[in-house]
Amino acid sequence: MFNDEHLRHLGTVFGEVCADFGAELAELNGGTDHVHLLVNYPPKVCVSHLVNSLKGVSARVMRRDHPDLQRRFWHGHLWSPSYFAGSVGGAPLSVLSQYIEDQQRPGAIAPVPIAPRTEVSALSVKI
Repeated sequence: MFNDEHLRHLGTVFGEVCADFGAELAELNGGTDHVHLLVNYPPKVCVSHLVNSLKGVSARVMRRDHPDLQRRFWHGHLWSPSYFAGSVGGAPLSVLSQYIEDQQRPGAIAPVPIAPRTEVSALSVKI
């Protein structure tokens, strides 16, 4: 379903949503049917609200800008209702970042550059 162009566009959308929450998208990659995000976020942010906003905003934008995806939506929805989020405060971000970078991006020309961060409060999300 997703190709490199879709994932790059999602990176832009997710970055904007994260900024609205005072968070920062540190890493993004994915496959044809999922994405992995590494997000640095302040303690005041409710993870479920952040993920719901990431999914809702990205679904609206992708439906508007990529009508080709609509025929592949899951029961009319871009995202399934589930997600996985793991808190990794204190864990080496380099390990998580490398895991996300190593995902097999469909049709990738080059990795999506995202500014490096040194904060250790992060969230790894698979949606």
